[in-house]
Amino acid sequence: MGMNDTPSGERVHIGFFGCRNAGKSSVVNAVTGQDLSIVSATKGTTTDPVYKAMELLPLGPVEIIDTPGFDDVGALGEERVRRTKKVLNKTDIAVVVIDAAVGKSQADEDVLRLIREKNLPCLVVYNKADLVPQHAAPAGSEIYVSALQDDGIRELKERLARLKPEEAAAPIVSDLIQGGDFVILVVPIDTAAPKGRLILPQQQTIREIIDNDCAAIVVKEYELRHTLDVLGQKPALVITDSQVFAKVSADTPPDIRLTSFSILMARHKGLLENAVRGVTAIEKLKDGDTVLIAEGCTHHRQCDDIGTVKIPRWLRNYTQKDIQIETSSGRDFPDDLSEYAMVIHCGGCMLNGREVQYRMKCAADQGVPITNYGIAIAYMQGILKRSLSVFPHLQEIIV
Repeated sequence: MGMNDTPSGERVHIGFFGCRNAGKSSVVNAVTGQDLSIVSATKGTTTDPVYKAMELLPLGPVEIIDTPGFDDVGALGEERVRRTKKVLNKTDIAVVVIDAAVGKSQADEDVLRLIREKNLPCLVVYNKADLVPQHAAPAGSEIYVSALQDDGIRELKERLARLKPEEAAAPIVSDLIQGGDFVILVVPIDTAAPKGRLILPQQQTIREIIDNDCAAIVVKEYELRHTLDVLGQKPALVITDSQVFAKVSADTPPDIRLTSFSILMARHKGLLENAVRGVTAIEKLKDGDTVLIAEGCTHHRQCDDIGTVKIPRWLRNYTQKDIQIETSSGRDFPDDLSEYAMVIHCGGCMLNGREVQYRMKCAADQGVPITNYGIAIAYMQGILKRSLSVFPHLQEIIV
C-alpha cells in the first residue's frame, strides 16, 4: 500500500443487505460499474460477504460489501446469516435491497430493525422497478431502481453520498504538533511487514505530519540517541513502535514528549480512554485466566510475533501467573467474551471506527476489560504515564 492509498479502515463501508434473489448483487454491480459479484437466478448465489475497495463518486473512497441473503435457510444458511449480521458491525451506510415485484418480507423487516438498533444511516432500494411500473411513490429513505436497465442508479449513488457520516474520528497526530515542528519516528524494521514497506500506522502518521507542514525524521531504534545528539534542537515529539518502548524511553530525555503509534491509533479509533482504564486488569490476572489477544488484520506469523509470542511472554513475566492465551485475527472477533479475563487488542489500523467501537461495546456489555497493544506494553514496562504525556487528562487514570 502506498502513502496515497486510502486504507480500508479509513474508507466509508457500505453494506448491501436483503433477501435472496432481491438483486443485491445486481445493484452492487450497477453501482460500482464492475462485475463485483456473481449474478444468477439461483437463490443463495452469494454465499459469503464480498468486499471491494474502490473510489465511488460522489462519495470518494469506499468499501463495498455484498452479503448473502438474510432469509437463507438450513444449518449452512444460518451460518451465512450470522456472518451477514457481523457485517452490520462495520457498516457505515446500510442499503437494504428489496424485490419490488415481491415487496417487503419479514426478513427485510428483521434486518431493518437491526439497522435501526445500530443507528445506521440506511437507504431502502426497491430493485426490479421495471417489473412494477405502477409502483407507489417512495418514502424519503426509499428509492426505486432497475439494476437491469441501469435506471435510478445515478440517483442511488447521489443519495448514498448524502448519507455519508460526518467525520468523527480523532486525528492521529496533527493536533499534537504545529507547522515547523519536527517529529522523530522510531521504526524498527518489522519482519511481519512486506519487504520494502512500512506498516500502515507508520505510513499514516508520516503522511499526517507532512500534511501539517512538519518534518518527519525516521530512525531505527539504535539510531535514536545519536540522532537526538546531532540535531541540536529538541523534537516536538518522539513516536515509537511499541515493541521497542523500553529502549526508546531510556534513550529519550524526560523533557521530550514520548508516545507510540499504537496509543495514537487507539485514540484515532475511539478506544484510548477505555483502553487506559482496562489495562489495570493485568494486575488482577490469576493462574488459569484466559486472555484474548485480538488483531484486526491477518498476516504471516513470524517466529517472534508480537501478538502470539511477545505479549504473552511479557504478560507471564510481569504477572508471574500461568495465563492461558487465545488469539483472533481479521474479522473473527468472538461475540461471546465471557470466558476471557481481559482483551488486548491491536491498534486496529485495518478496522474502521465503527467496528472498533462495536468490539469495545461487546467487551463493556459483558464486563470484560479491554486494552490495546501499546498501552499494555507501556504499562508492563512502567512507562505508561510518560507515554500518555501528550494526553495529560488520561494520566490520572493510572495510579
